[in-house]
Amino acid sequence: MGFNETDAEELVQDTFVSFFEGMDRFRGESAIKTYLFGILRNKGLELLRSQKRESGVEDIESVFDARFDGEAHWLAGMPQGPEDAALSKEIAHFITLCSESLSPDQRMAFFLKEIDGTGQDEICNILSVTYTNLRVLLFRARLQLRECLERNWKNK
Repeated sequence: MGFNETDAEELVQDTFVSFFEGMDRFRGESAIKTYLFGILRNKGLELLRSQKRESGVEDIESVFDARFDGEAHWLAGMPQGPEDAALSKEIAHFITLCSESLSPDQRMAFFLKEIDGTGQDEICNILSVTYTNLRVLLFRARLQLRECLERNWKNK
């Protein structure tokens, strides 16, 4: 899995500790070797995710969590002063520019939800889509807008 010797030793120890702590869950449906390998694999993936977080490489989930709240609204504070107000106007300008690349349904869903504050049931009726489809539209719109904003912000 590409770990250094120290991490590999820790991983093997964690695997055996997990096995002995959860021995009652082993039903004998597979060989012990297979069961241990499954634990090792899961522990290894867990360690890789941990190392990735520590190295500063962001996966899509952590990026999304950092930019949106539990209800998938953008995390943004209200302007506090003239600098923040100017920044908000600049961001609004970039959002307008970036929204041109969205499909009409994505753009309408995003602006109805995030700008106008329209409820999800009403948006579903307006767009004639299911709740699940609305969530997909909003997710894709937010993702494309975020990528466009990050691209334009860096090039600014």
